[in-house]
Amino acid sequence: MERPDSQTTRRAVLASLGTVTATGGVVYAGAQLDSGATETVRTSPTDGPRFHSSSESTGFGIDLDGHPVMGSMDAPLDMYYWSDYQCPFCRRFEENTFPTLIDDHVRSGTVRVIFIEFPYLGEGSITAAVMDRCIWRQVRSDEPRRYWQWHSTVYGRQGEKGSGWASKSNLLEITREVDGVDADTVDTCMQENRSEIESSIATDVERARRLGLRGSPAFIIYNRNADKAGKLVGAQPAARFDEAITTVENA
Repeated sequence: MERPDSQTTRRAVLASLGTVTATGGVVYAGAQLDSGATETVRTSPTDGPRFHSSSESTGFGIDLDGHPVMGSMDAPLDMYYWSDYQCPFCRRFEENTFPTLIDDHVRSGTVRVIFIEFPYLGEGSITAAVMDRCIWRQVRSDEPRRYWQWHSTVYGRQGEKGSGWASKSNLLEITREVDGVDADTVDTCMQENRSEIESSIATDVERARRLGLRGSPAFIIYNRNADKAGKLVGAQPAARFDEAITTVENA
């Protein structure tokens, strides 16, 4: 249950901390940030931290039910990560920045990452988002890290815009390459639950839009104890996440 004043608080802290965009040169928390160099990949898809499922809702108004959570459940900071499997900037973040964030902030127990779908680039994006939910439903109880393997594999196989690579049939073929994931079970889940899952995803997208997010990748870093937050937009280098995390952690 959200606190009555939580929506007002979130608007205030988001406005005060500002937004970092992919173009650089904007003010975040009162400091000028310049564009940084590309980061080096340091974590492989099979070398990630633990994953968890949760039925809780955070003070920031995000219902964790159905969303993979990477990292310690006791981490003081949430990083809500909205993405689209067809988004090339999401792939850039996944390849160039995310491994460094995992090594530097998730493994240390400072940040837990909540994966949220934001399919806005066409039907293929919606199909991939629904499949993402079905994958998580299948693996979350017994082998939740299989989700990370599937998620990373799909981004690694991302095709050109308009190529049709994110069709259901092609995504199922990719799924068959991931050990420990049953593509036939995923297919059945999509057939039986697509409408319900799409409705849930639509709620997540609407929540993101209310927070001022219009595309992906997009992030909100939230200090649950202090009820303070900041947001970043775009495939930022790790140095910008470092500064954002430090700012919100010390808020």
